[in-house]
Amino acid sequence: MKISSRSVKETLHIGKVIARSLDKGDIVCLFGGLGSGKTVLTKGIASGLGIRKGDILSPTFVLMHPYFKARLPFFHFDLYRLSSPKDILDLGYEEYFYNEGITVIEWAQRLKYLLPKDFLGIRLYLKGERERSLEFFAAGQRCGYLLEKIGEDISP
Repeated sequence: MKISSRSVKETLHIGKVIARSLDKGDIVCLFGGLGSGKTVLTKGIASGLGIRKGDILSPTFVLMHPYFKARLPFFHFDLYRLSSPKDILDLGYEEYFYNEGITVIEWAQRLKYLLPKDFLGIRLYLKGERERSLEFFAAGQRCGYLLEKIGEDISP
């Protein structure tokens, strides 16, 4: 599934729509370059879970930031500064990925062989100064269902 976003407001809205379908244990992996909208989409997802979007900061220097005042616990990973997938092993990432919360991972391509087996993937591309293209895909059975549900919710 591919959709376009023509503004920050639209990207935030898409994130809120995604959040409606997420349940405990779901992992959303965001792929894309600098400025492609990963953090804005993460803020939309967080907002849809009941977290103020202003509270979501890119955790670039700490790799992960947890939020517990939400519909479900929310774990926001930003792996921009990850030099090797081995660097995340010391963080105990499995405790966050495979738990009762929702995990969003920016720069998920840096996980390489540590990517989870079941996740909702979104590739974000710049199409102009304000426009972004979002390409959704699913890995695993649960996220295949999740992708269908989100597709129904996003389509007019």
